[in-house]
Amino acid sequence: MKNVTITLDPETARWARMEAARRNTSVSRLVGEMLREHREREQAIKNAADRFFGRTPVKMRKTDEPYPTRENLYDRDILR
Repeated sequence: MKNVTITLDPETARWARMEAARRNTSVSRLVGEMLREHREREQAIKNAADRFFGRTPVKMRKTDEPYPTRENLYDRDILR
């Protein structure tokens, strides 16, 4: 584990102490867990974006057919 020094405004420091006490942990561990969770969320978002953009695009039409019209795409009877 690495030690890091941070500066907090008094209200945030008070909240962190109260939240750490509520979770029965130290402020250091609370901050470490929050940073780890944030990093994991960011990584999950990146992985999802990589999977999405890594897919082969699906063609909306065959080469000899015209694209669907706006009216056909937004036909409410079909969507219901």
